[in-house]
Amino acid sequence: MYKQTFQDTPREVLNWRLWYGIFVFGLMGAARGLDEGLIGTTASQASFIKLFGLKKPSLSKAEQADLLSNITSMVQMGSILGALIAFYLTDKIGRLWATRQLCVVWLTGIAIFSASAPSGNIGMVYAGRFIAGIGIGQTTVVAPTYLAEVAPRAIRGLCVCMFSGSVYLGVMLGYFASWGSSIHISNTDQAQWVVPNCLHVYFAVLIATLSFFALESPRWLIRVGHHEQAARNLEKLRKLPAEHPYVRTEIIDINDQLERKRGTTMDTTWLGPVRELVTVRANRYRLMLSLMSQLLAQWSGASSITIYAPKYFAMMGVSGSHEELLATAIFGLVKFCSAILCTFILVDFIGRKRSLSIGIALQLVSMLYMAIFLVVDKSVSADDAVQSASQKHAVKGAIGMIYFSGFGWALGWNSIQYLINSEIYPLRLRALGGSIAMTFHFVNQYGTSKAVPEIFLDMTTGGTMFFFSCVTLIGLIWVYFFLPETSGKSLEAIDAMFELPWYLVGRKGRKLTRDAGSTAEAYGLGMEDAKEAEKAEQREKGVGESS
Repeated sequence: MYKQTFQDTPREVLNWRLWYGIFVFGLMGAARGLDEGLIGTTASQASFIKLFGLKKPSLSKAEQADLLSNITSMVQMGSILGALIAFYLTDKIGRLWATRQLCVVWLTGIAIFSASAPSGNIGMVYAGRFIAGIGIGQTTVVAPTYLAEVAPRAIRGLCVCMFSGSVYLGVMLGYFASWGSSIHISNTDQAQWVVPNCLHVYFAVLIATLSFFALESPRWLIRVGHHEQAARNLEKLRKLPAEHPYVRTEIIDINDQLERKRGTTMDTTWLGPVRELVTVRANRYRLMLSLMSQLLAQWSGASSITIYAPKYFAMMGVSGSHEELLATAIFGLVKFCSAILCTFILVDFIGRKRSLSIGIALQLVSMLYMAIFLVVDKSVSADDAVQSASQKHAVKGAIGMIYFSGFGWALGWNSIQYLINSEIYPLRLRALGGSIAMTFHFVNQYGTSKAVPEIFLDMTTGGTMFFFSCVTLIGLIWVYFFLPETSGKSLEAIDAMFELPWYLVGRKGRKLTRDAGSTAEAYGLGMEDAKEAEKAEQREKGVGESS
């Protein structure tokens, strides 16, 4: 199916204007990645620990864990608000201006956070990270929405996964920046953690600047009635004239879908799309996919490993702050390479569902090994622990499993949680559905980042990893029964799957709808137009052969 879909795509479609837009909006994934990569490593820097009293003797272990979780989770709190307002801003002012305003908010928050260095004001840390989170939270709605809307269906998985790949570009750069500053900047100098966090500034300015040379989404322009501008933008993005069947029928398909959804909406107020989302059966299934994918992904444990990576390596026996940060930096490199592999090869080539299932299975094996290891070898993280030869081999295996879990996460949940939510919703509900999904995403990420330090104390490290393993197993079962395969289908053609009975969508949705006009899907035509197009192709072949 993938091969046929790619062959049906005109060569002109894959042009520099398309790739430029994909690059700009894909780069926004680095916003989340930088925060996840920097805050955990920042909180392990000696200068930061001393300034904000993260290991103050007067605080109990629980109070120290609570202080750390408050600092790390504040961006997730802001991101909840950012994701909530993103659907309104994205639909109201467009994908481009939504990008520019979120970059300003993001920059403002980082400036306040960095300004806390001279005084050690913890309130400025909280405020700055909350405000930065409002901007960062919006990226998870704005970017995947734009990428799904401008991408040709043959490479839609690749295009949307550019965002998730950039998440780990940010994670990797954040890890290496913190490791480098720990080596080259004194432990007594606050620049040790301020300098790495300047990466936020570089990326926000770069994305905002590049957005002025990108093209607005034709689907959004049609939605707000700017049909002529939409046609011009689609011509440029596809590098084809407006009369070409690929362009002409894509516009027709977008208009048809939008008109059908307008005809079925509950009212004309802002509550109309909300009511439509929760009262229409097909949309409720979509909403279930969004919420469950976020719930299962965030509580599978991989996100907490990303945020608290130095702590996890310390649990597995890596001692010394420099060694922990170096191991963490290598972990970021593994995740980045895995995300790129998934982006360019696996998601479109082997399909969303298979890629996710393989990733979850790898993650499950890794989590189980770490859980068993931590239950059996309870002294591994002690500074004066004496390990036997077999224990040392087990330690190396546990460290390797951290990297292995990162590969599974990048291949599975990390990529699919953005891709699925960007392509399952119809145009009218896409921004709203994505906004709800990412709000729920950050609610759960806040829960994990806030809870993990204390869960380690209450459930022990081994018990915590067993908990994550159970959630991962549930996720694997859920994917098999409920998640439909959407690769190779146009955004408009995906609608047909959700009209099936709920118990068929996940397991047989693609099979039962795959014959719903292959030529129609290739060019966005209706069934009757598809038959006429096939007859015309046959006539042209006959003429060519006779000549």
